[in-house]
Amino acid sequence: MSGKHDAEEVRSVWLRPARTAKEDPPLSLARIVEAAVALLDEEGIEQLSMRRLAQRLGVAAPSLYWHVKTKDDVVDLAVDAIFGEVAPAPERAVGWRDDLTAVLVAWRTALLRHPWAAAVTARRRPSLGPNFLAQMETLQSTLVRTGFTDHALRAATWALYNHVMGSASTETALHISDEERRIGQQRLQSEADRYPTLAAQRYLYDDDWEGSFHNGLRFLLDGLALQLDTDAP
Repeated sequence: MSGKHDAEEVRSVWLRPARTAKEDPPLSLARIVEAAVALLDEEGIEQLSMRRLAQRLGVAAPSLYWHVKTKDDVVDLAVDAIFGEVAPAPERAVGWRDDLTAVLVAWRTALLRHPWAAAVTARRRPSLGPNFLAQMETLQSTLVRTGFTDHALRAATWALYNHVMGSASTETALHISDEERRIGQQRLQSEADRYPTLAAQRYLYDDDWEGSFHNGLRFLLDGLALQLDTDAP
């Protein structure tokens, strides 16, 4: 395996060793992350650049490179900071369904406070930050305690993960004006022979994001409960 390939394998900011020096770096990592989250909240991920982040911090761009190598590093750190805002999971609630619901509702709440964050977590690079891993540990440990193991544990984990991430990213990214909604629904009505269900269900007026999230989660949990009953000896 070539050295170039080895270097490309370790792209995550969480897996590279921290730099050390005799003197403190000119800028703390905590300040960089705080400023990055604020910039992302205000302007979105499309506007994030090392230059803009440095301007916000009132420093020259090279000062950032003590802690981060690329913009992707900054995004990874900012995503983990978002998961650090999630309240710690309570002690075991009434049952496993309540425990899982509490975890996923807390995730969704944090992601909706930072509209850029949900889509970022689905990028090609997995998050390995301590806050994110702590949340995933809570999710999987709850599933293990419930009785899921091996392939069933993995499938349940990603079904729930994808539900909350998909819900949050769609709610924050999908935008339609009232006029677009009205004209679009009129088109569906006029072509009801082709789209009878969409026309009848007023597809373009369906924006109950929270209700759909909770109903979808209930469907998933019902399915998980059925799986547990099926696998029981």
